[in-house]
Amino acid sequence: MLELLSAEVPTTRDHLEHELLRVRGEIEIRELYFSRLAAALYAMEIAEDIEAEQTPIDWLRINCRLTQQAAADRVHIGQKLPVMPLSENCLYTGEVGIQHLAVMARTAIAVGDGFDESRLLPLAKKHSPGRFYHESLHYRHSMRPKEVAKEQANLAETRWLSMSTGEDGCLVLQGVLDPVGGAAVRTALEPLAKPMGKHDHRDRSKRLADALVERVTGCGKVNVQMQVTSSLETLLGLLGAPGAETEFSLPVSSKTVERWACDCSLTRVLMQDSVVIDVGRSQRTISGPKRRALVARDKHCQWPGCERPASYCDGHHIVHWIDGGGLELENMALLCQRHHWMVHEGGWQIVKTETDGLLPVAPMGSIERFFNQLQV
Repeated sequence: MLELLSAEVPTTRDHLEHELLRVRGEIEIRELYFSRLAAALYAMEIAEDIEAEQTPIDWLRINCRLTQQAAADRVHIGQKLPVMPLSENCLYTGEVGIQHLAVMARTAIAVGDGFDESRLLPLAKKHSPGRFYHESLHYRHSMRPKEVAKEQANLAETRWLSMSTGEDGCLVLQGVLDPVGGAAVRTALEPLAKPMGKHDHRDRSKRLADALVERVTGCGKVNVQMQVTSSLETLLGLLGAPGAETEFSLPVSSKTVERWACDCSLTRVLMQDSVVIDVGRSQRTISGPKRRALVARDKHCQWPGCERPASYCDGHHIVHWIDGGGLELENMALLCQRHHWMVHEGGWQIVKTETDGLLPVAPMGSIERFFNQLQV
């Protein structure tokens, strides 16, 4: 150890880069061995079925000075090495790194028995670990679209925002948004958060704060242009289709794209066999006289008990047009953004009746939880 600390550091850039790559390669190989040991420790405790105060991951986190995510990744890598032998060989040759294997292992766990490393390995060789993670989400969506949609719906349900006022009257904001909601906020703020000509010395956090105030006060006079790129297969929710893309979001599930396609003011780009087949203008799907007739009839969100005004609502197709639903006024209803989301990503359904208007039908999981609560 002392010899390493006292070793002379190369003085030329070429020598420095060579030495960094050499040392990093040795570290990666040792990390792989560490992952095997971590998986063995995890398997041993599971087999012994001992109720310990610490889980193996907690033990690794505390004693090996790792973050929770890093400790879990090492266990997962060791567990999934049997299903990614080609990736392991590429780590030895320096074509991929330990973080690529961490993403690969997480994907293998999420996909299950259908995992095929040969589809991901070329992407791992080509991209950085961060970009490879993004690409792996497309692969997950192609294999498990319903599970990805459920995960994104769960993330949306865990949104939170707190607002507190300081003694000096300042508003303190804290919160977490799901990937889709976060992308929408970034799309609204990023154009206004750019440096404004010369002598703009604000840091990014200050520019973002100014952009937020400018957006909510309506002084920006900038129309939000959010582009969504999707394949027809994604729009149809077919198995094997990748997620849709927006500029600031991770791959978006087919359920979210379905809601956006229902009635939106987004720019859409539809792809088929990697070829652009349609570019829609940024305008509402339901517009003009039809939109005015819908607003005149419904006046507000038609979800029972909700009175969000029409200006805050989307036009919802009761039978979606991608499923053959018509564009007749009878097939449409105003829903606020929250209830529109519930119908698409949230798994709710609405039934239109002649006497009672729209009747919401809860997803099966919500009904089961309701009866379980009654029994308790």
